[in-house]
Amino acid sequence: MANEPKVTKLNTKPSSPKDKAIEAVVENVSAIAETAADAAPAPASEPAQALASMTKDSAAQTRTAMEKTMDQTTRSTEGLYKATEDAMEFGRGNMEAFSKATQAYVSGLQDLSKQAFAVMQAMNEHAMQNAKAVASAKSLKEAAELQTTFAKAQLEKSMSEATRLNEAAFKLAEQASAPIAARMTLAMERMTRPAAFA
Repeated sequence: MANEPKVTKLNTKPSSPKDKAIEAVVENVSAIAETAADAAPAPASEPAQALASMTKDSAAQTRTAMEKTMDQTTRSTEGLYKATEDAMEFGRGNMEAFSKATQAYVSGLQDLSKQAFAVMQAMNEHAMQNAKAVASAKSLKEAAELQTTFAKAQLEKSMSEATRLNEAAFKLAEQASAPIAARMTLAMERMTRPAAFA
C-alpha cells in the first residue's frame, strides 16, 4: 500500500513515568490502528482502501492531538507547581518577617522600659535629696526656695526625658514595622506580576 500515510513519531524520549505511560498509550493506539488496517481483508474496491487510509489518518491525528494535550497539560502542571512553591516560599518569608518584627518590638520595649525605669529612679533619688535639703533648711524662706528650685528642675528633667523616651518609642515602632513593611512592598510587587502558571 504505497499511498498509506506514515505516522510520524516524536524524537523525544520520555523522561518521567507519566511521559512513558503516555508514550505507551499512544503506541498502543497506533499499533491497534495498524493491526486493524492490516487485518482487514484485502481491499476489494476503492472504498475499502479509502477506509483504511482514513483509519490510519485518524490514528495519526489522534496521536498528534494527544501529544499536544499532554504538552499543554505538562506545561500547566509545571507552572502550577512553580506557583505553589512560590506561594509557600512567600508565606515562609512572611512568617520570618513577623518573627523579626516581634523580636525587634520585644527587645526595644525592654530597652524602653529600662530607660523609663532609670528616669523614674533618678527623679525619685532627686526628690529624696530635695526632701532632706528641705528638712534641714534653717528657715521657711530657704525651704520654699529649695522646693521651687526642685520643682523647676524636676519639670525640666521630666520634659527632656519625655521627649527622649518619645523619640525612642518612635524609633522602636519604625524598627519593629520595617520587616512587615518590606514584605508588604514585596506583596504589592508580586500582585502586579502575571501569574506563573497562566
